[in-house]
Amino acid sequence: MKSDIEIAQGAKMKPIIEIAQQLGLGEEDLELYGKYKAKISPEVWDKIKGNKDGKLVLVTAINPTAAGEGKSTVTVGLGQAMDKIGKKVSICLREPSLGPVFGIKGGAAGGGYSQVVPMEDINLHFTGDMHAITATNNLLSAAIDNHIHQGNELSIDVRRVLWKRAMDVNDRALRQIVVGLGGKTNGMPREDNFLITVASEIMAILCLAKDLMDLKERLGRIIVAYDLKNNPVRARDLKIQGAMTLLLKDAIKPNLVQTLENVPAFIHGGPFANIAHGCNSIMATQYALKLSDYVITEAGFGADLGAEKFFNIKCRYGELKPNAVVLVATLRALKMHGGSAKDVLDKENVDTLKRGLNNLEKQIENIGKFGVPVVVAINSFLTDTQEEVKIVESRCKELGVEVALCKVWEKGGPGGIQLAEKLVDILNTKESDFKVLYDESLSIKAKIDIIVKEIYGGIGVEYTPRAEKAIRELGEQNLDGLPICMAKTQYSLSDDPHKLGRPQGFKVTVGDVRISAGAGFIVVLTGEIMTMPGLPKVPSAEKIDINEKGEILGLF
Repeated sequence: MKSDIEIAQGAKMKPIIEIAQQLGLGEEDLELYGKYKAKISPEVWDKIKGNKDGKLVLVTAINPTAAGEGKSTVTVGLGQAMDKIGKKVSICLREPSLGPVFGIKGGAAGGGYSQVVPMEDINLHFTGDMHAITATNNLLSAAIDNHIHQGNELSIDVRRVLWKRAMDVNDRALRQIVVGLGGKTNGMPREDNFLITVASEIMAILCLAKDLMDLKERLGRIIVAYDLKNNPVRARDLKIQGAMTLLLKDAIKPNLVQTLENVPAFIHGGPFANIAHGCNSIMATQYALKLSDYVITEAGFGADLGAEKFFNIKCRYGELKPNAVVLVATLRALKMHGGSAKDVLDKENVDTLKRGLNNLEKQIENIGKFGVPVVVAINSFLTDTQEEVKIVESRCKELGVEVALCKVWEKGGPGGIQLAEKLVDILNTKESDFKVLYDESLSIKAKIDIIVKEIYGGIGVEYTPRAEKAIRELGEQNLDGLPICMAKTQYSLSDDPHKLGRPQGFKVTVGDVRISAGAGFIVVLTGEIMTMPGLPKVPSAEKIDINEKGEILGLF
């Protein structure tokens, strides 16, 4: 089979104006970025806000493994399949980060015959959103250090500057740095850090903002430091929120592209699914819902992280009501959860598959806690055997859950028709009774306890002295009444990445608690969460090239 980039480069794309016309939009509603990319003009919202919302479908997964699960591929393929059966559909995805593209993970544009295109542009600079977010983040960093250098009127405690610098490539050497060296004119020396752009609070804010003025208000709320009296210092205290909003005036506009089969695709925003909420922007989702009868979107990592945050954070702020969930699993990943080594996953192993089903079962339970109907998608690999497929199908039947074999990587839309038809049947026959898991007015510990026990299946929570102090201070400053954003390993339901399947009897250790006041959530850190990844020994960047014809080579 051809590589992803070879398939993408052979795509017969339609001009983006024609894709917009499928949604009822005209050229006047678009801001064109070449022939195949566009942003939606802000004025469009006034024209469509009275439209009835379409059905919202979330694609999530079991806990990811090194074997791969393929949420983005299923999301794209399902959208194409819905189009094949005559439905007016859009998909909503996050924008890829350059870090994974040039590092080890790869992009986020789907795969095989279920991709969004132009794939090269989407995985590289796209419409410049990532660069705008990076610049905005670093403008705030510069303003903080300049304020301190110019006399520090706000009495910022240089030992408690919380705001970090950002860049959108992997560079481990910048995780811990010292700034301000070289003498008095270069500022005050202090420790600092870089994080990757998708881990910046600016990214989370962009994806949770409802419009430009909401974005500006949220940017002003960012807590950048504490002063010498332990009071929070916010971006608005530096009088910088207006300039930051200006840098993001185009980035906030949703991006429109297409799939290989010319289905409209909104790709906008890309917050980390660990340190942030891992979902595309509320604005893109709302636009899609007003312009389509069905919207297929995804959330990062497994249902214990991505779906939980999609429901408890994004849906809460966006006032969204999801109608159904597609839970993606691969037989390979289930066998890893059951104890199989990665190098033997191509061989049939009924025993490890059966043991690994407990991870799928737990994630089905988790979705049920939010009152949303679910269908399981078995993302097919060529090495899957009929016996293994039957085992998963039989177990889902016992649980009363619909299941469909999905071959969208291999066949595109036609490979997802069974899944699309079952999804439509669920949407027509089962009413969503969506509800969030907790009231944000509960104490921080009460909210964490609910997530750990209800979603992870743990028996309790332990707090380090650092976390206890942080929780106490947030309570004293009346900053505790926000949703929780758990920063946890994606590989396990627990906080230990080595505990696969469905671990029992564990406690989660909270090492620290931080406030993202602009985004509007409390980040709870468990385990080792990396906000600035490093490059592997042989990064993907070494395999990527461009020839004399301008053709990109080696990009997946």
